[in-house]
Amino acid sequence: QVQLVESGGGLVQSGGSLTLSCAASGNLFRTYIMSWHRQAPGKERELVAVIYSGDNTNYADFVKGRFTISRDNAKNTVSLQMNSLKPEDTAVYYCKAFRSTRAYWGQGIQVTVSS
Repeated sequence: QVQLVESGGGLVQSGGSLTLSCAASGNLFRTYIMSWHRQAPGKERELVAVIYSGDNTNYADFVKGRFTISRDNAKNTVSLQMNSLKPEDTAVYYCKAFRSTRAYWGQGIQVTVSS
């Protein structure tokens, strides 16, 4: 079992920046594929960014060039640096860990971008 706790959300004005962090329990963190997802009101949950155990990354087109995902295996954390935020980035952001077909989700954290 893996517990994931997100932090760093809040309210920011359009064009501003926020950094989300996700802290994971356990000693197998470095073997997990870690990702950030988000869900806005009235929309389905969507993938934002992925970082693999070998540190390769992939981004959704709508955040490419603005967001950066990174991981610190020594601290069991994954971060999402969000720059040039837009009101349409407003959503609940979720941290996910995946390994051997098993997925774990954080509780989610609110990010609100004002216009």
